[in-house]
Amino acid sequence: MRITGSFRGNPGSRSIFRLSSLRSIFTGCRAVMLPRFGGPEVLELRENVPVPNLNPNEVLVRAKAVSVNPLDCRIRAGYGRSVFQPHLPIIIGRDVSGEVAAIGNSVKSFRVGQEVFGALHPTALRGTYTDHAVLSEDELVEKPASVSHVEASAVPFAALTAWRALKSNARILEGQRVLVFGGGGAVGFAAIQIAVASGCHVTASCVGQTRDRILAAGAEQAVDYTTEVDIEVVVKGKFDAVLDTIGRPETERIGINFLRKGGNYMTLQGEAASLTDRYGFVIGLPLATSLLAKKKIQYQYSHGIDYWWTYMRADPEGLAEIQRLVRAGKLKIPVEKTFPITEVVAAHEAKEKKEIPGKVVLEF
Repeated sequence: MRITGSFRGNPGSRSIFRLSSLRSIFTGCRAVMLPRFGGPEVLELRENVPVPNLNPNEVLVRAKAVSVNPLDCRIRAGYGRSVFQPHLPIIIGRDVSGEVAAIGNSVKSFRVGQEVFGALHPTALRGTYTDHAVLSEDELVEKPASVSHVEASAVPFAALTAWRALKSNARILEGQRVLVFGGGGAVGFAAIQIAVASGCHVTASCVGQTRDRILAAGAEQAVDYTTEVDIEVVVKGKFDAVLDTIGRPETERIGINFLRKGGNYMTLQGEAASLTDRYGFVIGLPLATSLLAKKKIQYQYSHGIDYWWTYMRADPEGLAEIQRLVRAGKLKIPVEKTFPITEVVAAHEAKEKKEIPGKVVLEF
């Protein structure tokens, strides 16, 4: 690992030296631990949590802000227990924005002190609710100076989830039509902005208070599903891609019927994790694979479309494009409220009770 520092005997000089262990510098950190699954009250902010040695491709990030994703709350409540339970207690959290504190031996893209933001894979065991998070080089990018750490921390996980659906699965092109169910949520709103930046024509469903924001982001039509009588009457024409962030049987039915042949339906509510939690890896994963294959065949035969369970994945190309859009002011996830990390329980309680409709960020 390379650590850059200054020698007091020669003010201003900088040198690079190597250490075999992080613990000689970082003896421990603060972290929000999940000792067992349950409600917000199970979360514990602990001191002196060990900081692991870095692998060659890893970066230690001194966190300034981390966002609260719906996935964080679901993992806390037991979602993905087949993956996480054997490793409890774990640190939860996916997004982070901060500055580089140390780098692994093979890291070339970053230097100590550089401001960065990024997100971990959904199954990462050591999350970001800690003042020293560990991410791989591919999971980070330099933070644009035009946004704060709070603003930056709200973006990457949601935007990479949307990017995966639209760019990796649907491969959207300029001039195509995209329908987003749940355009007011973080993933849906990111998808709208990514599609608009790609030159697509976007329609989104939403609730009333997010309608103006969605239209301001470039969507051509925003349908308030709490007041509109029937979205199938209000929305006209066929679409090339449908991203369903809600994932109910009704939205799936409507979305599939809105697609033209050769289109792509993508849902965030895939059943791989839930089936694995219920039946274990040996039965659950093959069952999920079989169910997905059945749906793909069914919809290819009946409607001529592709069907996807989509999820976030670290993607250096996607993260670089997200960085470019953030820097250009074309991609932003509004932050509704911030909490200090010491009030993480209150933040999760507020999200659980739906007291805060928008994005919540924890600050260090």
